[in-house]
Amino acid sequence: MNNLPPLEDLRLFCTVTRNRSFLATAKELGVSPAYVSKRIALLEEVLKVRLLHRTTRRVGLSEDGETVLRWAQRILEDAEQMTEAVSAAKTAPRGLLRISASAGFGRKRLAPALSELALSHPALRIHLELLSRPVDLIAEGFDLDLRIGGEPEPSLIARHIADNARILCASPAYVKRRGLPAGIPGLEQHECIVVRERDQSFGIWKLQGPHGLETARVSGPLSCSYGEVAHQWALDGHGIILRSTWDVQEKLDEGLLVRVLPEYQQDAPISAVYPLRLTESAKVRVCVEHLQRWLRSPAPG
Repeated sequence: MNNLPPLEDLRLFCTVTRNRSFLATAKELGVSPAYVSKRIALLEEVLKVRLLHRTTRRVGLSEDGETVLRWAQRILEDAEQMTEAVSAAKTAPRGLLRISASAGFGRKRLAPALSELALSHPALRIHLELLSRPVDLIAEGFDLDLRIGGEPEPSLIARHIADNARILCASPAYVKRRGLPAGIPGLEQHECIVVRERDQSFGIWKLQGPHGLETARVSGPLSCSYGEVAHQWALDGHGIILRSTWDVQEKLDEGLLVRVLPEYQQDAPISAVYPLRLTESAKVRVCVEHLQRWLRSPAPG
């Protein structure tokens, strides 16, 4: 077939999308803006769609452009992985690796995994930032973001690295005092400890159960933006929490928390999210592969 787009034009298109500018892309690649414009026009001609909306100051993705961007990222990553797979020489991971994650997950699960990674790769310098807010990887200069649930931005690549679910829990003292909710709608009559952390919608809990997906609008006297604080408040008997199993399993095993509505859960898979072009980086690749192995193993007791 002669109408397949060249890989370099797909790579150029991804760079334009990331920079949102022909001029910035031209400066980054050391070519003229006219060359960038010509190659994008040829790509649009090959695909027979309009990829970008152009203005005097910036460019934006069309609906077809969003579709092509997702496929282009997958194609380029597969091509790069193919090249690495057949290459005899592997570049050793080295240099600074900047990683972001939510606080509780970072402390409990990510920190020990990165400790082991650092021992295996002494040339690698790792900087971990624990943040309760969403992260703009490109603007803030992170190489990698670990996310629980949520969808990545169209300009980023996400790799599923482990399954995860959030479950409802409360202390035995709270259950004795208030009883158990009558199904998901019953949560609205209970004291719930609400967290606005990363992807979570504030006060809206959606859980999958015997009757499919159900939603409750919850509230309570205590709320925060830090999951570990909510966890402690639940232990203190203040209400019901919706937390990941890795966060609460130990307290469930000890009897300090009990599961509420055990037939319900909220799927929240763990993903590694990183910008395009960093897929060529040995430090990112090695880290993602290591975390995938680590997080799919049972949590250390």
